[in-house]
Amino acid sequence: MRDVPLRPPARLSAGVAVVVVSVNLRPGAAGVGPVLAELRAGLGVGGGYAGLLNGLPGLCFAVAGALAVGLARRIGTAAGIALGLVAAAAGLLLRATTGSAWLFLLLSTLALAGMAVGNVLVPAWIKRFGGHRQVALATLYGTGLVVGGTLGSLLTAPLAESLGGWDRALGAWALPILLALPLWLRLAARERRDRGPATVARSGSVLPLGVAASPTAVAMTLLFGLQSMHAYVQMGWLPQVYRDAGLSAVQAGGLQALLAATSIVGSLAMPTVIVRAPSLAPYMMTFGVLLASGYTGLVLAPAEVPWLWALMLGVAGFAFPLVIALLPARTHDPDVTARLSGFVQPVGYLAAAAGPVLVGMLHDATGGWTAVLVLLGATAVPFTLAGLRAVRPVLVDDELADAGRRHE
Repeated sequence: MRDVPLRPPARLSAGVAVVVVSVNLRPGAAGVGPVLAELRAGLGVGGGYAGLLNGLPGLCFAVAGALAVGLARRIGTAAGIALGLVAAAAGLLLRATTGSAWLFLLLSTLALAGMAVGNVLVPAWIKRFGGHRQVALATLYGTGLVVGGTLGSLLTAPLAESLGGWDRALGAWALPILLALPLWLRLAARERRDRGPATVARSGSVLPLGVAASPTAVAMTLLFGLQSMHAYVQMGWLPQVYRDAGLSAVQAGGLQALLAATSIVGSLAMPTVIVRAPSLAPYMMTFGVLLASGYTGLVLAPAEVPWLWALMLGVAGFAFPLVIALLPARTHDPDVTARLSGFVQPVGYLAAAAGPVLVGMLHDATGGWTAVLVLLGATAVPFTLAGLRAVRPVLVDDELADAGRRHE
C-alpha cells in the first residue's frame, strides 16, 4: 500500500523544523569530551568506563538507527522524529540528576538512541515533504548537524563553569530539544491526520538489509563508515597528536576548531554541488587526495604548518555532508530514502564506534603516532573508490527493482 498524498508544510515551517531538530542531534554526544575529566571524578570511574562512554554514540547511532525505519512505518515519520526528541530530552535531563555511573550510562544510551532515530528519519522526511526545496532543506540539515556538534564541544565546558557543575552543563542540552519538540508534535499530528490511521503502517519488509542489494547503497555505506571513522578519530585523538608534537593545548584546540569550521563550509556547499555539478567524481578524487595528504603531513611535519594539515582533513571531511545529501538525491520513493538512511548510517556508525578504540590500542602498542597515521592515510584508497561508486548518477530504487526482477 502506498501513502496517500500528504500536504507539505509551509516553507518557513519546514525550514525551522529541520534546523531545530538537526542542531539538537549532536550536542548531547559531543559535549561529554570537554568535561570528561570532571565527569570521571564526579562519578568515580576509570579509563575503561570513559572509553565505553566515548564509544557509546557510534554504537547507539548504529543499533537504534537500524530500528528507526520500522518505528516510522508504525507511527509515521514525523511522529518517529518527535518520539526520538522525547527520548533524547528525557535521557539528557535524567542523567544530570544521578550520581550512579551505570545509571548515567543507561540514560546516556536512551538519549543517544533518541538522537539516532532523528539521524535516520529526518532525511526521509525531507524527501517526503521537501519537493523543490529538498536541496535547501538538505543543506540546512547537514549544516545543523555540524553546527550542533561544534556548539556541544565549544560551550559545554563554559556552561559547566557558569552553571556550577559538569552534570548541569550536560543536562542543559535538553532545553533546546524541549523547545523543538512542540513543532515536531504538531507536524506529527498533521501527518497522521492527512494519512489516516489505516495508512500509517505500510506493507513490506522493514529490515534495512534488503537495501544491500543496491551497489550504490553498499558504496555509500562504506564511504559513510570510513568518513565517520575518520571524524571520530580526529575528534578524539587529533588534539593529542598535535600536543605530542609540541604544540600547546590552546593551539591544539584551535586547530580542532579550524577543522570543525571547515566542515561547516562543506555542509553548506555539498547539497548544491550534487545538484549542479556535471560530475561528482573530481570532488571525490580531491577529497581522497586531501585525506592522504593531511595524514602524511602529520607524519612528516606535524608542527611545521599544522593549520594546513587540519585544513586538508577538514576539506576531505566534506564527504560526510556529501553522503547525507545523497540519501534523498539518490532515491525517488521516501520509503526507500528511509530504508537507505536506516542502512547507511547504522552500519557506518559501527565503524565510527570502533575507530577511536582501535587507534588508541595501536598507539599504546607502538608507543607513537606514525603507524596510526600511516594506516589512516592508507584508508584514502578504499575511501576514494567507494566514493567514486557512490556518486554515480543512479537511483537506489532502480537498482533494487532490477535486483528484485533478477530474483523472480
